[in-house]
Amino acid sequence: MAIEFDEEEGDEAHAAPSMNTTPLIDVLLVLLVMLIITIPIQLHSVRMDLPGGVPPPDAPDPVVVRLEVSSSSQLQWNGEPVSDRAALEARLQAAALEPVQPEIHVHADPKTKYEAVAAVLTAAQRHGLLKIGVVGLEAYAKPAL
Repeated sequence: MAIEFDEEEGDEAHAAPSMNTTPLIDVLLVLLVMLIITIPIQLHSVRMDLPGGVPPPDAPDPVVVRLEVSSSSQLQWNGEPVSDRAALEARLQAAALEPVQPEIHVHADPKTKYEAVAAVLTAAQRHGLLKIGVVGLEAYAKPAL
């Protein structure tokens, strides 16, 4: 309890009831510390049963065929010129019959007509080749924001 003086009435003292909150805050802090201490520590781990033994062998590097299409629709198979569509069809047929199919990377000149590239992609798909990709279009990609 604190004693306050009222200036209007002179020097008479009267009691103004006010609660001392310091012990209450001390008790709450002690309870908070005890709560923090008693909480079990959380371990952020995941239990996993990993396979034992010898790891599987590394996969061999894939065979890559670089198929270039020039602006004049001329084709090159790994740097060798392909004379016509029949020769391309024969090479695609042979690639499709291999035990492990090669990856076909189609590199098109920026000035190449779409029809020439689409014809190459369609022919490769028609022969059953599954690993076909168009490479070298990074210049046309939108920059990441």
